[in-house]
Amino acid sequence: MKSTNLLKLLLVVLVMLGGASCIGRRSDDAKERPNIIFILTDDHRWDALGCMGNAVIRTPNLDKLARGGYIFHHAYVTTSICAVSRASILAGQYMAKHGIDDFGTDFSPQAFEQTYPMVLKRNGYRVGFIGKFGVGKHPPATRFDFWSCTEEGQPPYIYHDAHGAPVHHTDSIGRDIARFLATQDTVTQPFCLSVSFKAPHELDGRPPKYVVQEEFADWYNDTAVPVPESAKPQYWDSLPAFFKAPESIARYRWETFFSNPETYQESVKDYYRLISGMDAEVGKLMVQLRDHGLDENTVIIFMGDNGFYLGEHGLEGKWFAHEESIRVPLIIYDPRQSTANPGRMLEQIALNIDIAPTILSLAGISTDSIPMAMQGMDLTQTINSGTPTREQFYYEHRFYGSPQIPVSEAVVSVDYKYIRYPEHQYEEFFDLSADRREVHNQLANDRYADLVASFRRTFVDLKAQASH
Repeated sequence: MKSTNLLKLLLVVLVMLGGASCIGRRSDDAKERPNIIFILTDDHRWDALGCMGNAVIRTPNLDKLARGGYIFHHAYVTTSICAVSRASILAGQYMAKHGIDDFGTDFSPQAFEQTYPMVLKRNGYRVGFIGKFGVGKHPPATRFDFWSCTEEGQPPYIYHDAHGAPVHHTDSIGRDIARFLATQDTVTQPFCLSVSFKAPHELDGRPPKYVVQEEFADWYNDTAVPVPESAKPQYWDSLPAFFKAPESIARYRWETFFSNPETYQESVKDYYRLISGMDAEVGKLMVQLRDHGLDENTVIIFMGDNGFYLGEHGLEGKWFAHEESIRVPLIIYDPRQSTANPGRMLEQIALNIDIAPTILSLAGISTDSIPMAMQGMDLTQTINSGTPTREQFYYEHRFYGSPQIPVSEAVVSVDYKYIRYPEHQYEEFFDLSADRREVHNQLANDRYADLVASFRRTFVDLKAQASH
């Protein structure tokens, strides 16, 4: 028995030590530290990529990136709203810890120094930020070596260049990426570039609308988008009364985009068109990396800042704890890794708070230089060794509150989900293994009584941990 356990331990150690096949490990240790590009999209749900099984959307460049990298099948955000999720990504912390729970609160100078770009900067990296920063009203532009963002929390889609010609936000980001890479030719230090697209977020307003690049305006015209089962009226009818207040933002936007078959089709296609436009810029980025001789030593991480309802449950937007709202795409591509397992789909839970410690690990930052306040996990360890991340995680959303957006909290696992609406003393429990669309609340089902009790206890523990 002892010899068997010793053998198992030896095998684990060998896997963890790995070799050139491990992500983040190089066959030539003399190579410079990797460049890192983190790409973030806005309101990008988990299944809106070809590599995630969507048969309609066209995302050939991200699909190619995924085929050469690793895909997290169960990636989530800990709060599904732009500003809070972006703060969590930068700081590696739950909202309960970093305290940014709205669109107006800035990082304090001390807190921002503990975000992944600033840790990298102190460790010799050149850091840049392009696109939508999206946290607070006073972005820390001067702390970056390259900065091309507006101070607006939600930037417009159309800009005008020096000649007065209109430029779509997605195209503007592409131009800025080219500028950054051109300037990188003049320096020798490694870089970390954060690229944040507005796409596929709608343009806010009354009514909101989608602003699509002209090049992609006709895409999907001859395609019929399948309507999900949970978009049927009976599933809206089954929601509790507090969802149905006249002030409900999720329902108001649903009426604009999804209230009849014609607008449903056009709205989803516009959402896909914006994603396809962003995907084209990823393709251009890959070409430019090759042209600048950077492609073999540049790690790319791609993620969405939160999910998005496309009519499911009679809703539009995000905010609540359903899969459509909190689950996002996540791809990690490291050209230095072995190609023995290309396109590997990982089933472990990954969170937005894991991005910061993962980036720092990829950069070779020593453990004692990674801020202790970061609550996320280094996903390269999961990739290299297959070790689990966590069985469950705590979800929280507090912006506005009822009647516009009811406050919600949850404990989420791959197979089960417990949701609380504390303003209304209302609870839900879903068996995701049998009910992926979350339309059958099992809270009162005796068959799940022990599980519900267990999740309630876990909720108390995880909520307390999130703020420490």
